[in-house]
Amino acid sequence: MSRIQLALNVDDLTESIAFYSTLFDTAPAKVEAGYANFAVSEPPLKLVLIENPGHGGSINHLGVEVADTDSVDAEQTRLHEAGFASVDERDTVCCYAKQDKFWVENAPNGERWEIYTVLADSPTFSDDEAPADCCGSVATWA
Repeated sequence: MSRIQLALNVDDLTESIAFYSTLFDTAPAKVEAGYANFAVSEPPLKLVLIENPGHGGSINHLGVEVADTDSVDAEQTRLHEAGFASVDERDTVCCYAKQDKFWVENAPNGERWEIYTVLADSPTFSDDEAPADCCGSVATWA
């Protein structure tokens, strides 16, 4: 299974959870301090909300969630062969999950794309516990 991930910065997590629960007619799959995610089945979407007051309404990062590490590796190889640079992050903790992933470098408009798989849940937001600095250490982009 693959699905697009959209990670949004939000000013108020509780208010945003209520809005997106109604919009997509689904409850969050995970809620933690300053963080929530939704596994929306239709359209297939992983919606991530990161509480980042003062930056609400901006995109934190984009991604593609894939089934397993082999799929991460296959996508990284495919993109490398197409001339795309990437930054590896294996066995890392981000968004309350242990992940294998990579970041696509040099998107034409500065957007941040990750290709990742979730290996397991984590009790912490990230390896360094800084929510706005997780996910490629970019809090926002416009």
